[in-house]
Amino acid sequence: MKLLDGSEVAGYIMGRHAGQARSFDAPLRLAIVREGHNPAIEKYLPVQKRYAEDIGVELDVYAETAETLVDRVKSLGADPAVTGIVVKLPLAHPELTDAALAAVPVAKDVDGLAPGTRFEAATPKAVSWLLAAYNVDLAGRVLAVVGQGRLVGKPLADAWEASGYKVLRLDDSTTDLAEQLRGADVVVAATGVPGVITADMLQPGAVVVDVGSPASELAADVRDRTDLTITPNPGGVGPMTVVSLFDNLLIATQNQRSSL
Repeated sequence: MKLLDGSEVAGYIMGRHAGQARSFDAPLRLAIVREGHNPAIEKYLPVQKRYAEDIGVELDVYAETAETLVDRVKSLGADPAVTGIVVKLPLAHPELTDAALAAVPVAKDVDGLAPGTRFEAATPKAVSWLLAAYNVDLAGRVLAVVGQGRLVGKPLADAWEASGYKVLRLDDSTTDLAEQLRGADVVVAATGVPGVITADMLQPGAVVVDVGSPASELAADVRDRTDLTITPNPGGVGPMTVVSLFDNLLIATQNQRSSL
């Protein structure tokens, strides 16, 4: 088995990000807004805080209620000191998701999820960057994206199709999942359901990207396949998602300050 080590790649990029962050005449400030308690978010936030500290970015986390969430996002959007805003999903009240994301100014939407966003969504960007770092050529290959959620699966499939790649969009309504996956050269698991994909569903030599969090989505027998190229979990897509988010923040800051 060959590993797509996101932690290693992220380490290389961190030095470049630190240099870029220091080049601005005022500090970068990322605001993360959350509502409710989610164990996955609790595990992810310290990683983001550590990366921010390492590259010299100010990071503030706002814990809001259903009543204060949207107003907080609007307030941060109007604050010129805030260069990027992330609304942490899922929310405890998912019916607020559209309103909360719509309140994020497109110039500060570093997670790439607001309507009319100018940025590539962080996790799909992370997947593409990780594959590119290990010279996985997507041209002419069949790419399967399992799971069509708004955070990963759908925006990733959209981006790949826009680049001209052949993409299989698969989800819980797919009745012939195993047959579809056996024809795929690259498989991205983004279902949030552990064990949906098993070793017998994958063709020999397939590249497998596991976006599972916090535990792997893939069945244990997949990781026993020595012929696969696969992401570790943890240490695969997660570190690259952090890198992608802060890369968007640096781009957002440059755009905002060049327009002044």
